[in-house]
Amino acid sequence: MIHILVVEDEPSLCQLLVNNLGFEGYSVEAVGDGVPALSAHTARRADLIVLDLMLPQLDGFEVLRTLRERKDEVPVLLLTARGEETDRVKGLSLGADDYLVKPFSVLELMARVKAILRRTRPVDRPARLRSGPFQFDLPRLEARRDGKTLELTPREFRLLEILISHAGRTHSRKELLQLAWEPDARPSARTVDVHIANLRRKLGEELGSPWITTVGGEGYRWITPVEPDPGAGPGGAAERG
Repeated sequence: MIHILVVEDEPSLCQLLVNNLGFEGYSVEAVGDGVPALSAHTARRADLIVLDLMLPQLDGFEVLRTLRERKDEVPVLLLTARGEETDRVKGLSLGADDYLVKPFSVLELMARVKAILRRTRPVDRPARLRSGPFQFDLPRLEARRDGKTLELTPREFRLLEILISHAGRTHSRKELLQLAWEPDARPSARTVDVHIANLRRKLGEELGSPWITTVGGEGYRWITPVEPDPGAGPGGAAERG
C-alpha cells in the first residue's frame, strides 16, 4: 500500500488531507513539525511527503534540504501560504516535485498527488473503471455513457469518483462535504443535494434505472457494480469495496 506522510501544523487542514488521502486508499501518517517528520520518515519510509513550509520549529525548506542531503529522493509536494516566485523557485531548486499555494482546491491537491504517484509508483488500482453503461477515466476526469462524454464539472466528477470508488457503500452528506470541498468553502448539506441532483441529470437517470440512490436520512450510494475496464492495461488492481 502506498504510504503518504503529511507534515502540516494546522489541525483542520491536516484532517482534510488525512481524510481525502485515506479515502483514496493510501496509508497516511500525519505530524505537525519538521523534526518528527524526519523521524517518521526514517521509521517508515513514505512514498510521498506532503510538506507544509511554515512549521513551528524546523520549516519545510530545511526538511527538504535535509532529505536531499541524505540522497533521499522521496517525492515531495510542498504546501504553503507563501506564493512568491522566490519561494517557489527555492522549493523546486531544493528538489521538490511540485508546489501548491494555499488556499488550494482539494480537487487540485488530489490531482497533483495522483500525478506525482503515477510518475514515481506503479499503479495500485485501474485508471479506468466501468459500471453499467458508464466508463470512467479517473486521471483524465472523464465519464462516458455508451461512449458519449458527459459534461461534468470537476466537483461533480469528484463526487462521482467518491461514489464509484466504494460502490454499494452509503456516503453521508457530511463525508461528501469533507472529501469534495475545501474546509474554508463552508458549504451546507443542501449544497451536496444540489450537486447530486445535477450529477444525476447529467448521468441521464431520467432515461432509466437510477445509478445513485438516496438512503433516507443518511446520504447517497452508487448501486451498480463497478469493475476495472478491460482496456485499463496492466498494473491495475481489483476495485476496492
